[in-house]
Amino acid sequence: MRNKPEREKSLMADSRVCKILLLCVFVILSSNVSISTASEAEKEYVLTLDHLNFSEIVSKHDFIVVEFYALWCGHCKHLAPEYEKAASVLSSNEPTIVLAKVDADNEQNKELAKKYEVQGFPTIKIFRNGGEKIQEYNGPREADGIVTYLKKQNGPASLEIKTKEDVESVIDDKKIFILGIFPKFSREEYENFMILADKLRSNNDFGHTANAKLISRGDSSITKPTLRLLKPFDELFVDSKNFEVDAMEKFIEEASIPLVTLFDQSETYQPFVNKFFSSPDSKVMLFLNYDHEKQDLFKSTFHEVAGLYKGKGLVFLMGDVKDSENVLEYFGLKKDQTPALVVQDTKGVKYVGQNVQAGHIAPWLKDFTDGKLKPYIKSEPIPETNDEPVKVVVTKSLKDMVLESKKNVLLEIYAPWCGHCKKLAPILDEVAVSLEQDPDVVITKLDGTKNDIVDDTFDVKGYPTLYFRSSSGKIVSYDGDRTKEDLIEFIQKNRDATSESTSDSVKDEL
Repeated sequence: MRNKPEREKSLMADSRVCKILLLCVFVILSSNVSISTASEAEKEYVLTLDHLNFSEIVSKHDFIVVEFYALWCGHCKHLAPEYEKAASVLSSNEPTIVLAKVDADNEQNKELAKKYEVQGFPTIKIFRNGGEKIQEYNGPREADGIVTYLKKQNGPASLEIKTKEDVESVIDDKKIFILGIFPKFSREEYENFMILADKLRSNNDFGHTANAKLISRGDSSITKPTLRLLKPFDELFVDSKNFEVDAMEKFIEEASIPLVTLFDQSETYQPFVNKFFSSPDSKVMLFLNYDHEKQDLFKSTFHEVAGLYKGKGLVFLMGDVKDSENVLEYFGLKKDQTPALVVQDTKGVKYVGQNVQAGHIAPWLKDFTDGKLKPYIKSEPIPETNDEPVKVVVTKSLKDMVLESKKNVLLEIYAPWCGHCKKLAPILDEVAVSLEQDPDVVITKLDGTKNDIVDDTFDVKGYPTLYFRSSSGKIVSYDGDRTKEDLIEFIQKNRDATSESTSDSVKDEL
């Protein structure tokens, strides 16, 4: 039997062993937690799709959201962590809402981008019913906003309003709200309203009720089906009794634009600005310094004139020069040329009045409607030197260098900020260098953001746009692969015949 000191020594040893074992267990558990946490952090909630699995995965979902992006796109990079965060939250939603992404700039996925009419990056689309129905995503680009918007999109197209509490939770007084008032939820008017709500739900909020007394705006004693548009501007509400789907859509489109839209950078005004610029009507815009000593006179006069033209094919917008720098640049205007009046008609032709007075607004617009104004054509100055391989074309030189040129001309219409254009630029340089010994071929470029193209020959719906005009005047658009070899082959195929020696030198270059 061990004596007391030995027993104490043994107990201390056992204690140390226990502590070591406990420490080991703690380390192991901590390690497992770390591994688990790391694994959780590394987990990607956004599905990656491509040309091989796209159709299969989309067809399995009643509701799936797909982002079409490009690796070089700055906006896409900014969206990525927000999109991932939203996907994480929505993965535990009931029902689960799936978010996915496609690298649409990848050569193998470009057919997908073309099929789904992706014009820029990022483009987000909502696929419903296994891809049978597709809608544009028109919601916020930050995580919380994405979650809120998609939860609403995944619910009923129109929410039934039964109580005052429903009114408070569903109707936002700062936004447009489309309300259907029905004695019964069964007749043709109600069915058409629901068809419309499903069609326009990505851009609008819908609700329906059998009790008009719950709504604080408008007649509460109505007994017939009524379409009521609630809005935060002008007369605050407007009613219609026509429940044909096309008629309702036109009514909403027209009534959703304020008498004068305020051009502002805030999220509150953005939906109305978007509606203004997407309107099919001619657009009248006034840009002035809100610190101008006569700003109140300008504002009241502009509102008065807008009222006179209401419903006559014109929509009106007013902006402070501090918020409108990009728009002014688009129209080729500078701050010292404001107050400025701009009209862009339904064909995209622009008319500009510079340094106008308040009293000029009404007569200037009358001259426009009477067809007395001359179009304003934006153009950069013709460059003094133009000795780079790819020649610079501006509006003022487009006729001589392209449209009436005696040479075979490839024209690129580009935007300086466009990622695709930046990728194409060095390739066009290579094409130009390869063909520089051919006196009958010219490679050219035109900045579409600083030069107006008034000729109907060129249909520019995005950047870059490529056209080829042969020396005899035949014009064809180019939509092939953007490689040096493909571009040169296209030029040789479509150009007018030249000397055999020239063709042979080009073949040798290739």
